[in-house]
Amino acid sequence: MHNHLENPTAIPFVEETYFGLWFLNTDTWYTHVLTRALNDLQRLMEPGRAYSDILDVGCGRGKSSCLLDERFHPQSITALEPDQQLLRSAVKMTARCSSQISLLHASATDIPLPDNSFDMVFCHQTFHHIADQESAIREFYRVLRPGGVLLFAESTKRYIHSWMIRYLFRHPMEVQKTADEYIALIRETGFDLPQQNISLPYLWWSRGDLGALEWLGFKLPAHREETLVNAVATRPR
Repeated sequence: MHNHLENPTAIPFVEETYFGLWFLNTDTWYTHVLTRALNDLQRLMEPGRAYSDILDVGCGRGKSSCLLDERFHPQSITALEPDQQLLRSAVKMTARCSSQISLLHASATDIPLPDNSFDMVFCHQTFHHIADQESAIREFYRVLRPGGVLLFAESTKRYIHSWMIRYLFRHPMEVQKTADEYIALIRETGFDLPQQNISLPYLWWSRGDLGALEWLGFKLPAHREETLVNAVATRPR
């Protein structure tokens, strides 16, 4: 069952560039960014646990919702997206899902849903698009049920402030954070986030040289400013 809002009210957000919108529809994004992040997050999760209701924050065209449906088999997925055009594309993309899909045109900083609604909140490469990150993380905590998990996958300030990303994409630059700052924000909100639930991948696409030096045989730097952070946090019971 698919629900979509008729004539939704416009929501202010930092609109993506044409290149960014194109890139989000490529196999590179799906395979090397989205799928690889979810693989890493699942490695950090409690195995065998069921998640009945999932919130997909920043669902875009719906590819992430389809992956969540395939991997976790929830009863329902609420796919939240502030961009009306992307949300319309998600209607067709999520039509093949087994879960009940609700498409929600809303901002992550003001989620129009009751407290304790979800067993999982999935936020993949969305948080760095949000200008009011503190309000958003509080909303994630609010809509999660006690014991529910936040799957958080983000690019850090080092990556978002790089010349390549500045040129090709559009973000609220003043709010970008380091990996340590994102981890601190999650913990300060009240989430339980042990160190073993944190991963700091250094993927080729997150580096200034796009992995060229590693391909040429150079070793990765032992001391570096992290470009990515993946975390599985839990709302305490």
